[in-house]
Amino acid sequence: MNSARQLKQTIKATLLLATITITAPAETAAAEQPAGVIQKISLPPSADLHYRIKARQSGLTIDGEGQVQWSAGNGKFSATSESRAGIFGKVLEAKSVGDLDQFGLAPTSFEDKRFRKPVTTTTFDRQTKTISFSTAPVTYPIKGGEQDRNSVIWQLIAVARGAESTFKPGSEWVFFVAGQRDAEPWRFKVGQTEKIRTALGELNTVHIVRAPPPDARGQRLDIWLAPGMEWYPARLRFTDPDDEFVEQTLDSITRK
Repeated sequence: MNSARQLKQTIKATLLLATITITAPAETAAAEQPAGVIQKISLPPSADLHYRIKARQSGLTIDGEGQVQWSAGNGKFSATSESRAGIFGKVLEAKSVGDLDQFGLAPTSFEDKRFRKPVTTTTFDRQTKTISFSTAPVTYPIKGGEQDRNSVIWQLIAVARGAESTFKPGSEWVFFVAGQRDAEPWRFKVGQTEKIRTALGELNTVHIVRAPPPDARGQRLDIWLAPGMEWYPARLRFTDPDDEFVEQTLDSITRK
């Protein structure tokens, strides 16, 4: 009986793991879409990144691993990520593909697959200049610079690499980000340099936070970028209001 109860709790925790890493609240119910802003960018080299994952969900600790494949060149980009958790295997898959333009990454498609859920597709139609969703009737105009939840971290990295003189503690960077059913502005605040321990040794990182508005009970996203390693994400942590979390830490890098 105890084993059956523990398995049920683990399944529930794994389902929550599949939700927490891709769920983010709108900053406001009617958030205004910012006009496109051209930033100086520098794309990081193509690479495969491997991560170790630790999570605390429903009172249980879950270990797993994650893989990110980043590629950019010849006017195109792709960013694919997946996460695996214990006996359940793959619990998350996300893929963003698109072009490179004057704003940086210009996604054309974002596919998101959760554990035991069908894949969803967010489409950026560059001809009609419209963002649409396979699971919702709402649409948004494309003004330039819009991202999806998978591509936005790589756009942030490209901006950090291209604007190091202004990418300083206290500075804020806003991107309009599309998810599975809607889109909203994401505001990232640059913090201080921090040392973190990884399988690659101790790394100097820049700590960046995307926090929900003060009056919202949303999910917090912490990102530690490593300037000495092409600004790749050395650690990402997703935290719920009740302090349950999913954290992934860089384990290895394979350059393409």
